[in-house]
Amino acid sequence: MASRFLSLLLLLLVALLALPGGRVLADDKADPLASWKPAFDPSGAKYTYLLSNVSHPAMEGISAGYRIRDKVWERSNGQLYVDFRPLSQLGGEKDVLSKLRMGAIQGIMCSSVAAANVADKLGIVNLPYVVDTFEKLDKFRANEELFREFAESAKPAGLKVVDITGYGTYGWASTVPVRTLADAAKVNFRIAEAPVNTDLYKAWKFKFTVMPWPDVPQALQTGVINGLDHTPTVCNITKKFDIAKYFTEVNYAQGLFIHMINQRWFDKLPADLQQVLIETIEEESANSRALTKAQHEAMIADAKAKGVEFFTLSDDDKQKLIEMAAPMLDTWGKKIGQDYLNKVQAALNP
Repeated sequence: MASRFLSLLLLLLVALLALPGGRVLADDKADPLASWKPAFDPSGAKYTYLLSNVSHPAMEGISAGYRIRDKVWERSNGQLYVDFRPLSQLGGEKDVLSKLRMGAIQGIMCSSVAAANVADKLGIVNLPYVVDTFEKLDKFRANEELFREFAESAKPAGLKVVDITGYGTYGWASTVPVRTLADAAKVNFRIAEAPVNTDLYKAWKFKFTVMPWPDVPQALQTGVINGLDHTPTVCNITKKFDIAKYFTEVNYAQGLFIHMINQRWFDKLPADLQQVLIETIEEESANSRALTKAQHEAMIADAKAKGVEFFTLSDDDKQKLIEMAAPMLDTWGKKIGQDYLNKVQAALNP
């Protein structure tokens, strides 16, 4: 009887794998990170730096984690292993941030939208039309005074902000064309689980749904949402453009990953390894920001070649978005410090 049951079970499994949906089960067994495995054996490392990220390393701002891994290994003579875990291997960002504070893991390349949950001041990079271009991002990072105040805001949480990488400029992917604000008013946009985004879309008076990233594909397919607040690079790499065939270049903010380290763990690291880690993170973060700009342009070209139609809002519509967001900027100015917001705006818009 048991033998017959096992035979039937095997036949059922074979049948499932033969179905179109069964290919998904078979494909899931493949390792999506196989090509990023280290070319060295990390088992002899004296120290391990467990570093988390939620996204796919096909993005330059995330593959920086692997470049950091390899250079730190070489420069530390195999003493420090950066165990980089993208694709939410260690959990969602809220859970990972809790683990980071407790010291269960040592680092995270955290999306800027989620980073505002650590410190309000980290949310400045997602405020509308503040750090909204690649050029302004470079200016912001190069200004030691501004970046130091930004980074030190995470200290009360026991975290050390080291640097930033990116994933492009925010706009709207949609299943219907959005050429104007009147078109946008008819769309239900998915936004991230973050306070800055919620306040912004309330100020803009658009319909929105706060939704975890893994739920987005099905929601787009079923029409629960018909718009997505994100960047062309993310939408192209994660195949959201297979469903959403339109993109509006709103260009209101840069998508960033903020590299944070547990301060207690870092303080226990030998001084020479501290220097190796920080210098390598800074070097590769700067490199990845340049690569991200080129990738942003390449992803737009690739999406257009696949039939995705791109729109740019008129100057009048952009000005309306700026004016509608003014009260939200006042609210966040109080949270992050109005003087600091003013200094950032003055430095980036001379």
